[in-house]
Amino acid sequence: MTRRLAQVAKKVGVSEATVSRVLNGKPGVSEATRQSVLSALDVLGYERPTQLRGERARLVGLVLPELQNPIFPAFAEVIGGALAQQGLTPVLCTQTKGGVSEADYVELLLQQQVSGVVFAGGLFAQADAPHDHYRLLAERNIPVVLINASIENLDFPCIACDDAVAVEQSWRHLSSLGHERIGLVLGPSDHIPSRRKLAAAREAARIAGTELPEEFVERAMFSLEGGQAAATRLLERGVTGIICASDPLALGAVRAARRRGHHVPHDVSVVGYDDSAFMTCTEPPLTTVRQPIEAMGRAAVDLLCAQIQGTEVPHRELLFEPELVVRGSTAKVSVR
Repeated sequence: MTRRLAQVAKKVGVSEATVSRVLNGKPGVSEATRQSVLSALDVLGYERPTQLRGERARLVGLVLPELQNPIFPAFAEVIGGALAQQGLTPVLCTQTKGGVSEADYVELLLQQQVSGVVFAGGLFAQADAPHDHYRLLAERNIPVVLINASIENLDFPCIACDDAVAVEQSWRHLSSLGHERIGLVLGPSDHIPSRRKLAAAREAARIAGTELPEEFVERAMFSLEGGQAAATRLLERGVTGIICASDPLALGAVRAARRRGHHVPHDVSVVGYDDSAFMTCTEPPLTTVRQPIEAMGRAAVDLLCAQIQGTEVPHRELLFEPELVVRGSTAKVSVR
């Protein structure tokens, strides 16, 4: 019992005495704290006291496209913790190839009468993907927050990192190192964040008094293998700097350069996007654009909780500023 009190207290950030008062049904505890303690019990796998079992935990779906990209577990950690502090229990829904789809997860969450849903990356960012399940959530008046740029006509609050600023920072960095033949590895053509990155790159090239050739833009699935294949094609066309739409794509680009006998960064410079876990441990450490995950995740939970409480929130995009983190995968262009 003492161990349980200590774990729950640490999870919620309150004293063990407060947890004890909640479990014993004693007064003197705010409703928000009480719900946070009950939610922590559920998350930690402890059984609720008999007198509290009739109260159903307030559930929030957290729908992620994958867990292989470290950025999504990072978002899950921040959002899950923030939800628990608000007395809400996160339900992690991760898609797998050939497995449960986003629409299937939405149906399951609706059956569980969830209080809301957070989507961190997903089909809402792809113009050609099916979106009926999002409209179903809107029809049911389920609070929803999207993390990542979304397509038009999805009337949900949206949290996003500024894709244009991210590319501007990357482009200026490579240009300052003398790179003139800069290529891009982006997601699919209907992927809205990738469209924004491409538009920003074209504008950066225009400001520099040049154009971005179409053959310097490659599309790929968001994976290391996709990045390697796309970067291989760019290297064949003579690019010396590569800006990638994710860290796994960038790691694939580094591998592609090495397979072709190039040295990173002396022959080819590579810039990633996200600054996900372990990017300082790669060889070389990856120069990348950092998303402010903590601030974005907490803002998403704040927006969701406001909706759950009946507060009207702006159904528009809230942009967060990225930060270029320079490490060892970029250097001055070598003379060939």
